Amino acid sequence: MSFEKLNIIKPILSALQTEGYTSPTPIQEQAIPIILERQDLLGCAQTGTGKTAAFAIPILQLLQADPFYGKEPRTIKTLILTPTRELAIQIGESFKAYGRNLSLKHTVIFGGVAQGPQALKLKHGVDILVATPGRLLDLMNQKLVSLHHIKIFVLDEADRMLDMGFIHDVRKVIAKIPQKRQTLFFSATMPPEIQLLSQSILNHPQKVEVTPVSSTAETIEQGIYYVEKSDKKKLLIHVLNDRSIKTALVFARTKHGADKIVKDLVKAGIKAEAIHGNKSQNARQNALNNFKSGKIKALVATDIAARGIDIDALAHVINYELPNIPETYVHRIGRTGRAGASGKAFSFCDEEEIDYLKDIQKLIGLVIPVIDEQPYHMRGVELRLSQPKMKKAAVKKPASHRSSQAGSGTKEGKRRFGSRSSNR
Repeated sequence: MSFEKLNIIKPILSALQTEGYTSPTPIQEQAIPIILERQDLLGCAQTGTGKTAAFAIPILQLLQADPFYGKEPRTIKTLILTPTRELAIQIGESFKAYGRNLSLKHTVIFGGVAQGPQALKLKHGVDILVATPGRLLDLMNQKLVSLHHIKIFVLDEADRMLDMGFIHDVRKVIAKIPQKRQTLFFSATMPPEIQLLSQSILNHPQKVEVTPVSSTAETIEQGIYYVEKSDKKKLLIHVLNDRSIKTALVFARTKHGADKIVKDLVKAGIKAEAIHGNKSQNARQNALNNFKSGKIKALVATDIAARGIDIDALAHVINYELPNIPETYVHRIGRTGRAGASGKAFSFCDEEEIDYLKDIQKLIGLVIPVIDEQPYHMRGVELRLSQPKMKKAAVKKPASHRSSQAGSGTKEGKRRFGSRSSNR
C-alpha cells in the first residue's frame, strides 16, 4: 500500500516524498485511517514500528482541515505528552518534516534547560505542543500554558511514564484538558496500571497492535558473550576494535557506570561519549549529534536516556550489562533493526546476570546464540545454565562480526519509517 491510498492530503504527501517515504509501516496503515475518522486509539506497538508518524501525519491533516483554523487566535489544539527530552525532540522533528508544506506551528518543551525561549514561543502561539510532564506542569502553574482548547491529546510511551514515576503528573495534566477530545494512547507494554489508565481516558477506542512486545525483530541478529565481570571492559574494547563495527550504542545500568565505560574506551583510543540524566540537555544533544555524524564510535547510554533515541541506520547495540527487567531488553535492542533494516545486538552476561538472561529468553521465546570465539569466554558457564525448552533464534551466529552485513543499516532501513523510494 502507498500513502496515497490512505487519503493523505497533497502537502503532506509531498513532504513524505521529500523525506523519501512511499509506503506506510503496518501501524501507520492501520492507525492513520482511524485517527482521520476522529476516533480514539489504543496503540500497542514495539519500538521502531513507526508510531510517531502514525499519529503525526493524521494530526497535521485534521488540524489543517479544521474549519476554524486561521479564523481565531492561534491556540494549542494538540498536546503530545512524552516521557523524555530525546523523544520529545524526535517527535518535534517529525512534525517539522511532515508539516513542512503547512502553515501549522509547533513547539517542544522539556526540562533541563532555561524555560525563557520555550515560554516565548508559547506566547507567540502554537497549534501543536510536544511536552514532557514536569516542564509542562511548571509552565501551567505559572499560567504560561493554557490547555483549554485541546482537541487531540496524545499520550506516548505510557509504560515508560509509569517506569519513570510520571503517572501522577500525567493524571494532573489530563485533569486540565477538555473531556470532549480525541485521545490517542500508545504503549509498548500494557501492565495493569497502564490498562486502568487507558480505560479511564479513552472513549470506545479502536485498538491497533503491531508485533507483540515480547518479541524481537526478526531482522536483528542476537548474540550472547559469557564473560567474567572483571573482563567486561577488555571484551568491550575487543568487540569495538572490530573494523566492521562503525558505531555502536552501548547500554549501561547506571549513570556512574556509563561514565566509567566512556573513560575506559577513551583511554583505549576509542572515541566515546555518555548520555544520561546527569548530563545537561546541551551535552546530551551534542553527544547524540556526534554519534549520528560518526565523530564518536560509541554512545554509552542508560535506559531512561536512550528511550526515544532514533538513529538512522544504527547497526549495532551492545548490552554491557543485562537489564533486570526482560522487557527492557526488547526496547534496548529495538534501537537497531528498525523499519525492516537488519542489525546486530550483542550482550555481555556475567555469572550474576544468568538469571536475567533466563528471564529474557523466556520472554522472547528464543535461546540467544552464544559467541564462543572470543578471548574472554567464561569457561564452564554452560554447566551452570538450565535453559527452558525453546526454539533456537533463527539468526546467523555472529561469531566474528565480519559478515556481509557490515553496512546493515542501508537506505531501505533508514529511520524508523516505512519503505524508502527506490531513487534515493
